[in-house]
Amino acid sequence: MKRYLSLVTFAHTVFALPFALLSAVLAAGGPPPAGTLLWILVAMVGARSSAMAFNRIADRAIDAANERTRARDLPAGRVSVLEASLFCAASAAVFVFAAWRLNPLCFALSPVALLVVLGYSFTKRVTVLSHLVLGLGLGIAPVGAWVAVRGAFALPPVVLGLAVLLWVAGFDVIYSLQDEAFDRAHGLFSLPSRLGARRALDVSTAFHALSLALLYAVFALAKGGLLFGLGVLLAGVFLVRQHVLVRPGDLSRVDGAFFTANGWLSVAFFACGAADVIFRR
Repeated sequence: MKRYLSLVTFAHTVFALPFALLSAVLAAGGPPPAGTLLWILVAMVGARSSAMAFNRIADRAIDAANERTRARDLPAGRVSVLEASLFCAASAAVFVFAAWRLNPLCFALSPVALLVVLGYSFTKRVTVLSHLVLGLGLGIAPVGAWVAVRGAFALPPVVLGLAVLLWVAGFDVIYSLQDEAFDRAHGLFSLPSRLGARRALDVSTAFHALSLALLYAVFALAKGGLLFGLGVLLAGVFLVRQHVLVRPGDLSRVDGAFFTANGWLSVAFFACGAADVIFRR
């Protein structure tokens, strides 16, 4: 089990899950029904686990050639390709089953969601827009959670999903700075490999500025109160922090920018937004 959790970097679930939960709270106008919440959680874990396992399978040769990633479970031989494939298929099946348990629209859209989250794995081979495709994979989570509660689309989750898309794309650009030389040497597409570190960081900053503006738009659409506004403010603080931590030529604090700042951002925004909705109710 530890090997499988390591294979899919399970701790990184903290990035998208809080936004999905906040969307569910907004859709319900308070805590969603327990059964709906359970199947949202199951769907989130299933979709993300299948996506990460598939990504590790697709990238195993690239990971083996990269000094930074060759210790991952597949290149290191701790998990076989067959085991990873079975785990990926089982996780995808769990996601589809959870979508079926939620409502017909969720079930009908589940293949589309899988196409997005699995298809991302090949985009770095063909386009620098791979960062945005990764963002889309996480950005559909708030929309899916809203649909799980309401059974229909609406503007607030779409705006929240776009905010997540740009937030993820921005921090993925920062994370990919570590592989700038490797990606360039192996013909892989990433903004740092194509634009250089400084210009890529400028693009990341623009993504995050737009993301913060969209988070404020969610606050406005939800007619949020003081606590929700605090969540937007904290999100801005954590976005600025990661750009302070990382500079071209100094990537020693990328992990702090990537995981710590972004993990706190998602949790803080969820906690403030959800508490605001529940207390005002």
